[in-house]
This record gives sequence, C-alpha cells and structure tokens, in this order.
Amino acid sequence: MRILAIGECMAELAPTEAEGEYRLGYAGDTFNTAWYLARCARGVSVSYLTAVGNDAISRGLTVFMRSSGIDDRFVRIAPDRSIGLYLISLDRGERSFAYWRDRSAARTLADDSAFLSGAMAASDMIYFSGITLAILPPEKRATLLTTLADARRDGKTIAFDPNLRPRLWESNEVMTAAIMDGAAASDIVLPSYEDEADWFGDVSPRATLERYAAAGATTVVVKNGAAPVLYADRGETGEVSVDPLEEVTDTTAAGDSFNAGILAGLAADHALADGIAYACALSRKVVQHKGALVETGLPAPIGP
Repeated sequence: MRILAIGECMAELAPTEAEGEYRLGYAGDTFNTAWYLARCARGVSVSYLTAVGNDAISRGLTVFMRSSGIDDRFVRIAPDRSIGLYLISLDRGERSFAYWRDRSAARTLADDSAFLSGAMAASDMIYFSGITLAILPPEKRATLLTTLADARRDGKTIAFDPNLRPRLWESNEVMTAAIMDGAAASDIVLPSYEDEADWFGDVSPRATLERYAAAGATTVVVKNGAAPVLYADRGETGEVSVDPLEEVTDTTAAGDSFNAGILAGLAADHALADGIAYACALSRKVVQHKGALVETGLPAPIGP
C-alpha cells in the first residue's frame, strides 16, 4: 500500500518543561498523520507532497522527513520562499497557535498539475485536509480538487479530514463550500463533530455523518472528543466507545494521529471498528505528551 499525504509542514516551536523555553521541530496536520502512519502501519510506504524553500530550515525539514521514514520525492522546491512557522501556547492541555506563514512555499504545492497527477498515479491512497485547501489560491485549489477527482475515477482511494480553520479562509461561505467540494472528491471523510456543529450547524454527529455520506463518501468517521466515535461504511453504521482521560497534557495532533490509526487499519484491511479502536488508543497516547509528534509509548504497529 502506497499512501501519499498532501499539505503543509511547518517549523514548530513547542513549549518544553522549562518555563519560557521552546523546542524547534516540524509539524503540520497532514504531515503529522503521515509521520504516525510511518510508525504505526506495517507494510505501508508513506510519501509527502508539499513545497519548501531552498534555505537551511527547509533542508532540515526534508532531512527530518527521510529520517522519519517518509519519502520526500514529491517535495517541490520554491527557491524564493521558505516553510511557515508556528508557536504553540498551552492552557491546561488546550492549545492555541501563533502563525507566520504568509510566504510559505506550501502555498505553491499545486502550481504544477502534471507533478500532482504523477504523484497521485504513483500512490494507492491519497490523504489531504481542509487546511491543504485553505492555504492555496482559489485557482490552485480547483486544480488540486480536479486532480483528486480524476485520481478517484482512476481507482485511487481519497481520504479527507475537513479540519475547519476559519481564519485561513476569506469567508465562512468560501470555507464551507470548499470543504464540501473536498468531500465530493473523497471516498473517506474524517470530520470532528465540534467543528462541524460550529460551521455547518449540524445538530448531532449523525447529521455530520449523513451530510458527508450524501456528498459521496463511502466511509465517514466522526470524531467527537470523549464521546463515542460514530461511523458509516458502505451503508452500515455503528459507534465505538472512547475511554475518557482524567488529564490531558496537550491536544496537539490528537485528530491527526487518530486519522493515522484509521488509515493504517484500512490499509491493513481491518474492520473499520477495529481501526477506530486502534486510532483511539493511538490518540490517547499522543495527548498525554507535549508537542505534535510523540516518539515513545505508542501502540504496536498494525498491518498485514
């Protein structure tokens, strides 16, 4: 199984145990999922498609990708740009972010449609997010969506996390329309109910599930914090209970790691409910540590 993740990886400044000190790393929503997939999915090749600069911090990112087991052959170079930067602030486990990304090279990731098509043709499953769509200019967003739809018609499996981030969009109306366009190009949709209720007005997780199923997704998994995970898969629905945590250290990458667990289970042809249980166990470990990428204590990898 060859999985391609598409999006933006940024330099991350994450708080350490020492007051006022930060650690430099690399992270981003779809990159986080790719990173956890490389650790948790046996028998899977993971690639990442993005654009970076030609400076030291961009080169550091590609070195980090390779050292993490992620294939970087689909990373384009935008010589006049660099990667974005964000800083994490924590308040009782909940995070907030400050961003510096206006000149992010990843905004050019869809500039070469032939490159996009070739990367998708070399993959079996393609994963992207609402943030991937949000960082692109409208015409390049359309290019990406068209290429994804073409890849789906060619038999590729398309997976999508709506990951609604209103401040990245010019308006809420543009955001919600683009998210539904992304869902229409996808086989698998992995929404978070809290976001969907806020921006689509969904009255329940089931409303979220039904909306994305109506858009054309064959598999929908609705994350809902500590509440049960609701899912639909080829017309069958169910839910998986979540073991609550008394204390959460950092929710950064909670959903990204969960998505990695889902995709790892699907790549291994496991039952969806089993994949959700694995995804919950993975995310549970991640939120007990600081930062997006957790090296230790993860569940054993799954695969064929």
